[in-house]
Amino acid sequence: MMKKNILTGIKPTGTPHIGNYFGAIKPALDMMSKGDANYFLFVADYHAYTSVKDPLLFQQYVHEIAATWLACGLDPEKVTFYAQVDIPELFELNWILACNTPKGDLNRAHAYKALVQENIDQGNKDPDHGVNVGLYTYPILMAADILLFDSHFVPVGKDQIQHVEIARSIASRINNTYKKEIFVEPKEIIQEEVASVLGLDGRKMSKSYQNTIPLFLEEKKLQKLINRITTDSSGPTEPKDPDKSIIFSYYKLFASKVEAETFRKRLISGISWGEAKTVLFMAMNEKLKGPREIYFSLMNDKGKVDKLLKEGAKKARAIAKENMEKFRKNLIGY
Repeated sequence: MMKKNILTGIKPTGTPHIGNYFGAIKPALDMMSKGDANYFLFVADYHAYTSVKDPLLFQQYVHEIAATWLACGLDPEKVTFYAQVDIPELFELNWILACNTPKGDLNRAHAYKALVQENIDQGNKDPDHGVNVGLYTYPILMAADILLFDSHFVPVGKDQIQHVEIARSIASRINNTYKKEIFVEPKEIIQEEVASVLGLDGRKMSKSYQNTIPLFLEEKKLQKLINRITTDSSGPTEPKDPDKSIIFSYYKLFASKVEAETFRKRLISGISWGEAKTVLFMAMNEKLKGPREIYFSLMNDKGKVDKLLKEGAKKARAIAKENMEKFRKNLIGY
């Protein structure tokens, strides 16, 4: 039985944090470790260009996200790992798909609608104020990412389902128009069980809230950040409620079930918040120090990261060229 193709894209728009790891990186790596499919993992650098315009910062983010996945255990021998920029066939397919996509589909895209609504709420006369064409046509480039590699499944969170729906709609429309299956019609894998990690302020961890814990923060800086976590005013020997503690919510992510239960009992019986923060730091640092060393080694040798991405792009382009020739012949005759 032929293996199915599963594709995941990662947008480099900032330094990865522990919310990214538990919410996206770890679930994807766990899935890839099964080896029951052909996995494609790409750095969506051109998607990031809709908002990141500083060339040095742009390259920094690309290297950070690639080094993070490698440090966390990604095996480029078992996964086709590449950067979007190295696959020119994507941009040819992007134009072909654009010519087969009704403008109304893009008008209904969630990200575009949200920006239009924001402009309306702020009283801007132009509802498209600040909207570049790249952002508007973003779903088509994402459809090209998916369709170029005959992706059967795309793992996404609930907020990204629409992108797969648009890709499927484009594929279905073209297949129906030409009366043949030119494109695989992809389906979403909805990641229901991914961890939603709280930020330092109790809201969802997000760069936009500036409440993150960078995944590979240096040891001393990590300890300093943990020590700044706000706690209640209960005394050192007073019972603490683990279910209302950000400290415990972080500890559970890095500890075994047995360790978490032991820490829970210690909080309930009464320990100081200072001691609790020390326990958390030790658990986090123990799990992160190995990957952190790999990460900084890669960031100090960005040429190695680039080399791995170029090698992955060679594998990806071999498939992309073959598929693009097939698409081109079916759609425009040569």
